[in-house]
Amino acid sequence: MAVAQGLQFRKGDPMRQTMAGTRPLTILTINSGSSSVKFSLFRLGNDEEQRRLRGAIERIGLRSGVFRVENEGGETLVERHENVQNHEMAFDVLFAWLDGVSGEPPPDAVGHRIVHGGNHFVQPHVVTEKVMKTMMGLTPLAPDHLPHEIMAIRAVKRSHPKLPQVACFDTAFHRNMPRAARIYALPRFLEQEGVRRYGFHGLSYEYIMEELAKEAGSGTVPGRVIIAHLGNGASMAAVRDAMCVDTTMGFTPSGGLMMGTRSGDLDPGVILYLLEEKSMRPSTVNDMINQHAGLIAVSGKTSDMADLLAVEGTDAHAAEAVMLFCYEAKKFAGALTAVLGGLDAFVFTGGIGENAPAVRERICSGLEFLGIEIDAEANRVNGSVISAPASRVVVRVMKTDEELMTARHTFNLLRRREVGGSPSSDPCPKPFHEERLDGVIDHENEK
Repeated sequence: MAVAQGLQFRKGDPMRQTMAGTRPLTILTINSGSSSVKFSLFRLGNDEEQRRLRGAIERIGLRSGVFRVENEGGETLVERHENVQNHEMAFDVLFAWLDGVSGEPPPDAVGHRIVHGGNHFVQPHVVTEKVMKTMMGLTPLAPDHLPHEIMAIRAVKRSHPKLPQVACFDTAFHRNMPRAARIYALPRFLEQEGVRRYGFHGLSYEYIMEELAKEAGSGTVPGRVIIAHLGNGASMAAVRDAMCVDTTMGFTPSGGLMMGTRSGDLDPGVILYLLEEKSMRPSTVNDMINQHAGLIAVSGKTSDMADLLAVEGTDAHAAEAVMLFCYEAKKFAGALTAVLGGLDAFVFTGGIGENAPAVRERICSGLEFLGIEIDAEANRVNGSVISAPASRVVVRVMKTDEELMTARHTFNLLRRREVGGSPSSDPCPKPFHEERLDGVIDHENEK
């Protein structure tokens, strides 16, 4: 495929360099939520990246909990009910199976996807008590995510106290956004307290950019890229010269595009109205905008895009939910293109982005003035390139892999530590705006 006007991706990227000619490591990745733990087991090293297992422990806290594992070929290895009362029990179940039944070598390290790194964490870090203390201080920024992720780290440490753990932050990819894209029009003391735009889905965006560079082969990838991560959680990012310059999510993962159960952007007056006129408690408002808004609210039925598309012909509310989702994505695509000063590539990823041709077509329809032309048949069959040959913008469909990105970070950070690396040798460079607390994350000198 011919690439549009492009940029030089960092040749000799350490994420790839350090994997060559090294002893393979087994990396367990963890993505912990309020009622579930998702995991994958990877083998990395000697230019090899192999997912050995993936699975989940779901419905934690309920008698109807489920423990599922499948191998790299998608064959189910385990599917059984488990009465898992809390996250500690969930990890007891997981490690009992991994250590005694799976037949796989024990993990050399655990990598955690962490939703929010605040101003402090702009690169992956080996978990220490000092790092944990700082993460706990960030919980007000992500109260629906960080407590469960911290709980997972504690649970792993309790069962395997000597197993290295690495925290990989979803916000880190957006660390170099220009100041205009980071600040809110609020009193400055709030920014000093951390109220600013952070952006999320960073591990997904980072994976897509690495795969684009790998596929290009020559080290050149399109210079102005919009990536649309569309799933139950949805966001979009504008990337120029391999750096994020703007994104749709802001202070929390609730902002930006409407999502499966999240509202996306709201007039602040709506929140004030709910609190003052409807006398709702803040916790009730939080639950509404994160669990009962978005597609499920507009449709009145489901947050599942495939189900909505199946009934939109006969269900006006379902049709309206789909229409609003596509409209907002199209509007943000125009805004992000303006920020970039043009567009070379548009990438769809995430569950909806990868599997819903109708959604992709409706988002791109009307964007011909930006140089986007879709090949209807390639789009229908979920082709890897769905733009027409004459399209000035390359439109891609790419499968993301946040778990593999977490495993890569974990592998490379531990390898650098083995050979005497320093924090500055981490694959994520330091930002041009230094906002970290001095000494808080100097984990390399910590015993």
